[in-house]
Amino acid sequence: MSTIRGARERARIEVTAAIKDEARKQLAADGAAKLSLRAVARELGMVSSALYRYFPSRDDLLTALIVDAYGAVGATAEAARATAGGSTGPHPARWATVACAVRDWALAHPHEYALIYGSPVPGYTAPQDTIGPASRVGLVLIGLIRDAFLSDGLAVPPLAGELRPEAERMAADLAPDLPPAVVAALVAAWAQLFGLISFEVFGQFNRVVEARDLLFRRAAHELAHSVGLLDGQAAVADGASSAGS
Repeated sequence: MSTIRGARERARIEVTAAIKDEARKQLAADGAAKLSLRAVARELGMVSSALYRYFPSRDDLLTALIVDAYGAVGATAEAARATAGGSTGPHPARWATVACAVRDWALAHPHEYALIYGSPVPGYTAPQDTIGPASRVGLVLIGLIRDAFLSDGLAVPPLAGELRPEAERMAADLAPDLPPAVVAALVAAWAQLFGLISFEVFGQFNRVVEARDLLFRRAAHELAHSVGLLDGQAAVADGASSAGS
């Protein structure tokens, strides 16, 4: 019986992969809003009722594709961090390595990037299942900042007084061990990194920017410095009092 169950499980895995591969082709051709289970089934030579045993609805299939896309870009960021040198620096270069790896993934998988960072799909609400995978790149960036903070490679940036309550709230939610000023700067830098990537993926740089590799790498380094990452090991700015900034 175990041999039969194993064969059935392998078959299910293969069919699931084929369904998702065909769905990705439809995303590339028509966009997520036009994804159709019936069209996927037709292209695979399946009856619709058989496909529903794998994905009961379009939204279930979309969720699987979204989780896969977040997982892929998250794994890319994690691998880049692992190969970007030790945790003691140089910290801006480690940040830039991760940022460039995420950009490379986005350029190589523009339709999957659009699915997770583009316009919302009409009628679709992402379930809780997507939150963990969606957090992976952000957790890598937080990890880079934490490495710098623990090795005296971080200068706490200034924080406007009116932003302090929000910075403290974000720090409590995202990284309670980091100064609120750092977390606020990190969220801004995170958004700007993906803004740069989105401009390139979605064509806003066409006829505007030609040296895109150079622009992105330079911008990534500038954003690293805006968060407070230091090129060399140095004491945290403002001394111990800055830990509460």
